[in-house]
Amino acid sequence: MKRKRKARAFAAVALLGVLAFCGVKIWSGTQAYRNEKDLHRQLLQYKPAPGQPAANQGLLDLRARNGDVAGWLTVPGTSIDYPFVQAADNDFYLRRDLDKAYALAGTIFLDYRCAKDFTSQNTIIYGHHMKNGSMFGTLKKFQDGDFFAAHRTAAIQLPGRAYTVELFAFLVIRSDDASIYDAAPGEGFLAYVERSARQYRDIGAANADRFVTLSTCAYEFDNARMVLVGRLAA
Repeated sequence: MKRKRKARAFAAVALLGVLAFCGVKIWSGTQAYRNEKDLHRQLLQYKPAPGQPAANQGLLDLRARNGDVAGWLTVPGTSIDYPFVQAADNDFYLRRDLDKAYALAGTIFLDYRCAKDFTSQNTIIYGHHMKNGSMFGTLKKFQDGDFFAAHRTAAIQLPGRAYTVELFAFLVIRSDDASIYDAAPGEGFLAYVERSARQYRDIGAANADRFVTLSTCAYEFDNARMVLVGRLAA
């Protein structure tokens, strides 16, 4: 009888420990989302004016705050409206915010192999797929044919230059897909994108054009990634 009571008591203590651990994890995740939301709200005051070269005080102030700031990305119809950075590798900003402090959501960042001025043939930008829809969490909207058809452009603003991105393909690929994750993908790039795309429209793109690829995690299979591809236009 005593053994049974001890076993029940041990089980109760263990259960309380599990519940406490889960409570801490839930609180930690909730706090991380709240912190990201607060920081995003703060950063929006630096957003460059739509359609104008981003040599304005807001972006210059952001660069003074963090010299890794490369520009600003906006995708209408989604929550993607953020500054992006570039580091010496693709790991540094995975779990760091714009002030380089630890952050679960990280920061949207440019592939270190790509030219900061978007002169690479394929400029790749990464962001986390956050469950609350922040960062690149709403990129998945482009899986829907109606949404894809209705949302045709994104905007990139750099110091002294503003670009429109003509969106033309949505794909789900592996994280090691060398045909997509290449800053200089070569002549087969467009044919591969069209052949592999789940959503696609013909915008008359040519291999000599410059492209922008937005990438985030997908969960259909191991190491899946969803990417949105567009052509860089003046």
